[in-house]
Amino acid sequence: MRAVRMQQKGGTEHMRFENAPRPIPGAGEVLIQVHAAAVTPTELLWDLTWCTYTGESRKFPILSHEFSGVVASLGDGVAGVTEGEEVYGLNDWTVNGALAEYMVATPGQLAVKPSSISHQQAAAVPLSALTAWQALITRADLKSGQRVLIHGAAGGVGNMATQLAHWRGAYVIATASANNLDYVWQSGADEVIDYSRDRFEDVAGDVDVIMDAVGGETLERSIAMLKPNTKLISIATQSKETEYFFYVEPNHEQLKEISRLIDAGEVRSVAGHVFPLEQGKQAYETRAKCGKTVITVKPS
Repeated sequence: MRAVRMQQKGGTEHMRFENAPRPIPGAGEVLIQVHAAAVTPTELLWDLTWCTYTGESRKFPILSHEFSGVVASLGDGVAGVTEGEEVYGLNDWTVNGALAEYMVATPGQLAVKPSSISHQQAAAVPLSALTAWQALITRADLKSGQRVLIHGAAGGVGNMATQLAHWRGAYVIATASANNLDYVWQSGADEVIDYSRDRFEDVAGDVDVIMDAVGGETLERSIAMLKPNTKLISIATQSKETEYFFYVEPNHEQLKEISRLIDAGEVRSVAGHVFPLEQGKQAYETRAKCGKTVITVKPS
């Protein structure tokens, strides 16, 4: 099969478009013909990219773990999934991802693709939506009427968090750069703070929940805002040693609900730049100003 694989640890200079063995689904696994994948640029730097679930090293890893495609075949013991079904999801970081014509996932890592959007749009959803869901709903238990401050609201996770918080009935205060203010307003924010002009702690007031997708100084200043009942959740990789950080996990039931929200028009996917598979290296070198960079694996 065609794939983009890492040849060794390092940057995009070690990514190569080449032929690779087609995976075979084991017991409890699903083989997916990939139609589209989404880019997570920091994945190049993760230790998880180079090891198995048990900690053993692995060679020539395939990146991009957000996917949308069609079920090609089923391993032994798989139930609740049908061959030919259109699905989307997020598989484990310690196995090969979706920068290939075929990949393997488990039923718990995927759900039926939203019918109202394309594979390219669907591939941009799982990581951002699951992260936002698990931060705001699972951990912060965000409720209608609460005030939530979302940092990095123009990014993939921040945009989805803004939409989910709006759907939840919260009062949404979002930070973004001057170039992205209109985009964030359109995502459902009630207030948008231009962080290059105003200090968010001076204008946001008291908030019930803070979601940080930036880290660094932004996280430090957010910690200083905390009141006794304020909840702070960070998904910034540079913040992973703090008590506020968490890792996103695949979740079938949450993906099902996100599909329902997309098809109901409550939440929308935003795909930024779109590249063909053979330009996977360029895709990882391009930062979308809004939304996520997507790679088309099987053209429509």
